[in-house]
Amino acid sequence: MKLTILLALIFFAAGFCRAEAKPGQCPRILISTDIGGTDPDDNQSMMHYLLYSNEVDCEGLVSSPSYGDGSKEEIIRMIGLYEKDLPKLKKHAKGWPTPDYLRSITKQGRHGAVPLQGYSEPTEGSEWIVKCAKKKDKRPLYILVWGGLDDVAQALHDAPEIAPDIRIHWIGGPNKKWSLPSYCYIVENFPDLWFIEDNESYRGFIADNKNPDKLHAGFYEYYVKGCGNLGEDFYNYKEGLPKLGDTPTLLYMLDGDPSEPEGESWGGSFEKCAYSSRSVFDRPTTSCDTIQRDGIIEWRFKGPHLEAGEGKIANSPWSSGAENEVGILTVDKQKWPVYYLGDGNFMARYATYKFGIVSYSIASDIVGFPLQSGYFFVENVFPGKHRESDYLLGDTWWTDKSDASLYSEKQKCQGAKTVEKCRDAVMEDWGRRCQWLK
Repeated sequence: MKLTILLALIFFAAGFCRAEAKPGQCPRILISTDIGGTDPDDNQSMMHYLLYSNEVDCEGLVSSPSYGDGSKEEIIRMIGLYEKDLPKLKKHAKGWPTPDYLRSITKQGRHGAVPLQGYSEPTEGSEWIVKCAKKKDKRPLYILVWGGLDDVAQALHDAPEIAPDIRIHWIGGPNKKWSLPSYCYIVENFPDLWFIEDNESYRGFIADNKNPDKLHAGFYEYYVKGCGNLGEDFYNYKEGLPKLGDTPTLLYMLDGDPSEPEGESWGGSFEKCAYSSRSVFDRPTTSCDTIQRDGIIEWRFKGPHLEAGEGKIANSPWSSGAENEVGILTVDKQKWPVYYLGDGNFMARYATYKFGIVSYSIASDIVGFPLQSGYFFVENVFPGKHRESDYLLGDTWWTDKSDASLYSEKQKCQGAKTVEKCRDAVMEDWGRRCQWLK
C-alpha cells in the first residue's frame, strides 16, 4: 500500500512539474498528421496533444494526408473545441497556447501520393517545416510524424541544409506503405538524418478492446464522458475506445530525455539501426522467399519498350498520376502502382506489414506486359538479416528494440513492451487531465 501511494505521489509530482515548464525550456515540436483520413486515432492523439499543449513548444500542425480526405480544416475544428474548453484548463495549469496561435501554425500539406522520385511540388506544410527548421534556436526541432513522410521528404528536397537541425520521430509500420516513395527518398539521400523509425513499439499503447478496465475499453466511461467539448468529441472515434497509435511520439517528448532514444521514456526505447530491410527480386516470388515485416520488397522485370506516357494507368487511390505509373500491384486487396523505368525495365514495390504468407499479383493493360503472381513470406522481425540490397543507414537512426524480452505477445510486435510497461501510468495521468474539463 505504501509503495502504491509513493508511486502515485511521484506521478502527480511529475505531472505538476511538467505543467510548470516554461516556454523556451520545453522541447520544440512540429506535428505532421493525416488526421481526418481513414484512421480515427489521429483525432484521439490530437486531443491528447491539446491537453498537454502547455508542456511543449509546438511550432507547426501540418495536415499530411498521403491518402484519404484529411485536411487542415479538421485540425482547425479540433482547435475550436480546445478553445471552448480552455477556460477550464487555465484553472489547473499555465502556459496554454492561444487558439489563434494554434490556428496560425496549422498548414496544409500534400494531398495524395507522391511519384516514384519521392517528392513533387512544395506545399504550405513543407514550406512551413523548412521555415521552422531554419529558425534560430539552440533546441532542435522534433518532427512527430503520425502519417506519411511526404511533406518531410519535400522539405528535405527543397532545403537539404535543414537536415542537421531536425529530428524525426515517425510512426512507421503501415504508414510506410502509404508513403513508400518518400521513405525511400529519405533513406537513399539522408541516411545520416536523426530518425526514430517506430514501426511496432507504438502498438504497446493501443487499448485492449476486450478488457473493460478503466484504462482500456472502460477509459471513456470512467475518465472522458462528460468532460467538455473535447471529451464529447472523443466518442466519435471508435466509440471512445482509445487506440492512440500516434500518441507515443508525444509521450516521448513529455518524459525522459528525447535526445537519448536508447533511454527510457513513456514513448518507448529504441536501438540503433544500421540498415533498412529491402529485398529485390528479378523473378516472381514464392512462399519460400522470406521478407522482413516493415521491410521493402521490390520486383524488377523486363517488358516492352514504351514511349513517354504510353500505358499510363488511370488514377487509383495510391497512385500519384505520374506518366511512369503503368500497371497495378495488388497485395492483400490493396493496389499500388507499377513503374516503368525506361529501356523496357519495370518495377513494383511494397512495404510489408502483416506477417505470414502473403499473395500478390502484377498486371497491366499494356500489350506484351509480363503478368505475374505469386507469394512471399513475411517474417515478424525488423530489420532482420543483412542483405546487399538493404538501404544503409548512419549512426543516428533508431528502430524498435529487438530484445526478445521486450516483444509483446499481446500485440505480436517487437519492442512494444518498452511502451506497454508505462501505459497505465500514462493513461492515469491523461485521465486526470481529462477530468479538468468537467
